[in-house]
Amino acid sequence: MKELKHLNKYLYKYKHLLILGFIFLVVSNYFAVWPAKVVRYAIDYVTDSFALYRLFEGGQLSGSIFDSLQKGVLILGGLMILMALMRGFFLFLVRQTIIVMSRRIEYDLKNEIYEQYQNLPLSFYRRNNTGDLMNRISEDVNRVRMYLGPGIMYGINLVVLFPMVIYEMLRVNAELTFYALLPLPILSLSIYFVNNIINKRSEEIQESLSDMSTHVQEAFSGIRVIKAFVREMDSATRFETESEKYKYRSLRLTFVNALFFPLIMALIGLSVILTIYIGGAQVINGEITYGNIAEFVIYVNMLTWPVTALGWITSINQRAAASQKRINQFLKEKNDIVSKENIMKDLKGDLVFDNVSFTYPDSGIQALKNVSFDVKAGESIAIIGTTGSGKSTIANLMLRLYDSTSGSIRIDSTDIEKLNISNMRDQMGYVPQDVFLFSDTIANNIAFGGKDITEERIHKAAKDADLYDNVVDFADGFETMLGERGITLSGGQKQRASIARAIVRDPKILILDDALSAVDTNTENTILNSLADIMKGRTTVIISHRVSSAKLADKIIVLDEGQIIESGTNDSLLAQNGVYKELYEKQLKQEEEVG
Repeated sequence: MKELKHLNKYLYKYKHLLILGFIFLVVSNYFAVWPAKVVRYAIDYVTDSFALYRLFEGGQLSGSIFDSLQKGVLILGGLMILMALMRGFFLFLVRQTIIVMSRRIEYDLKNEIYEQYQNLPLSFYRRNNTGDLMNRISEDVNRVRMYLGPGIMYGINLVVLFPMVIYEMLRVNAELTFYALLPLPILSLSIYFVNNIINKRSEEIQESLSDMSTHVQEAFSGIRVIKAFVREMDSATRFETESEKYKYRSLRLTFVNALFFPLIMALIGLSVILTIYIGGAQVINGEITYGNIAEFVIYVNMLTWPVTALGWITSINQRAAASQKRINQFLKEKNDIVSKENIMKDLKGDLVFDNVSFTYPDSGIQALKNVSFDVKAGESIAIIGTTGSGKSTIANLMLRLYDSTSGSIRIDSTDIEKLNISNMRDQMGYVPQDVFLFSDTIANNIAFGGKDITEERIHKAAKDADLYDNVVDFADGFETMLGERGITLSGGQKQRASIARAIVRDPKILILDDALSAVDTNTENTILNSLADIMKGRTTVIISHRVSSAKLADKIIVLDEGQIIESGTNDSLLAQNGVYKELYEKQLKQEEEVG
């Protein structure tokens, strides 16, 4: 239970609901116990009255005795109905307090986890898959809620009801109480073990369902590839295999569920039989009345669910503890990307990399080795290199998605580790290599991350990114809804939308990480011409494997295996007859062949 201690702060926060729920449970159980006494009194009253009526049958008193019997039965019946209504009303209040409390804690816990997700560094997401992140904020939180709601509610009900009922039973007859309760511990243990089997098989079903969902999602997302390679039958066969596994596991669970209720009913029936058998013998001996047997049968039935729930509650608590442990693992994760001095300032854009080296913490791959360069505010630099040379790592370090292993990165003579991270990123525009667009309108995707972005600025950014003409041709224009990951747009359109999203913020530093890789040469030239105007007055870092994208830059560096092997301007590097010229001629030749 130590893992569940994390929830104590929430239980304290909503303690008023918990206390009220406890009070309402006590009151509702009071109205649950009393009807058994009323039934006992009613049966004894009817039995005695009927015997008296038979004694005076045919006489003058028989009519008045029968009238009194009718009136008494009506009063006792009305009293039982009133108690049932009162119990129902207070049970409603119990659910409106304890179950509401669990829903509010669920809401708070999900927000806490999501906020933690937002604060964790990029390295965390490289170590953990999306499905696991989703499970912890959905399935695991739901299991914790079951502990906070039904678990606590039925647990308190057991603690309150059990002593009340046992006390009333012992007051009547201790021996009959012993025999009536004899099967209940066996029932509780049986429920516990059966419930564990059910939980285990339910998890297997969830696993199969997850596998099926993953396959279907991949099949729908990659339907073009499946059709192009004529793999429809293979995909259907794989789905059939996953479905068969799901069916088999579901039938195993159904088999256990089929045994569940007969087991409960058999043990409850045994308890009732013992009560009637032992109680009948005691009635014959004159130790108890007929009403006492009926009272005991009601008490046994009242205890059946709490005792049954004991095993169920134990199982819920175990699952909740396991889920909360998984949640706590992520909540305890520390973000090492924090500001040392939290400096907030308006950036000019002077950028310096001073002997920077970086090794990815999760893979141990050294991406950069002693990289040094500087860019004055308003100037531009192009970083050219082949795949895996460390180009994108430079962008990640500039945005402080990672911290350098050694060396320093300075903006306006201030180490970026001293700057307020949000304030710094607000003044940067970033076009990632892997474009991601949200399932929202084109206008909202372009305006994403900006504050008070006007429609005019959105249109201007779209024009600068050579996207405007494409968008206005759509039926809904800028209000066109994009599908998942922007699937409505082509690859080049998505990349241009990403460029528009970066420049609409009017950033002081613009980072283009292979931003033109998905566009053709003509579109690239159009965007580059627009970027020439956009780049004026702001520091621009152009990361690309295309030499053509580097022409606009004031200076160029060439990376290879994380090291700078060449640097200079476009003309000076061509004159060196080195790697840059080799790349230039190779790409020029490819463009001529395509043309």
